[in-house]
Amino acid sequence: MTALDAARAPDYVQAEASLSVLSRPGFTIARLKGDLDIASTPELRERLLSALGPGVRLLIIDLSGVSFCDVSGLAVLIGTQRRARGLRITVRLAAPRPQMAKLLRVTGLESHFTICATLDDALPVQRGRPQTATSPPAAEVHAVTQGI
Repeated sequence: MTALDAARAPDYVQAEASLSVLSRPGFTIARLKGDLDIASTPELRERLLSALGPGVRLLIIDLSGVSFCDVSGLAVLIGTQRRARGLRITVRLAAPRPQMAKLLRVTGLESHFTICATLDDALPVQRGRPQTATSPPAAEVHAVTQGI
């Protein structure tokens, strides 16, 4: 990129990511969609950290909708996990696409996170009842999916 190209570049790049949150007693599911990059991560960081509220013992970050992740996206995941540990909240990453799973593996982060192949695998098992093969219904999402 030349100085002339930089002068013509827009000052603001719209983030192409969204986050929806489903809260249940004891756990929260944060569903991410789109690109986790430098344009989307500031808002994403703020919203993920706000999901670490009172009564949450488990935060499941659903990565099934993530199409791209750069180092700033990884930093948000790491920072969220650190904050959660300080609050004694467990973080599980769920359903990463192959490219995301490879990124977690080659960076060595797979050994620092609990990564579940599916969202169902990440859900807590209820005592006295077997875990079902269905995800919580989308109608129960309490925070409307928003562009970040």
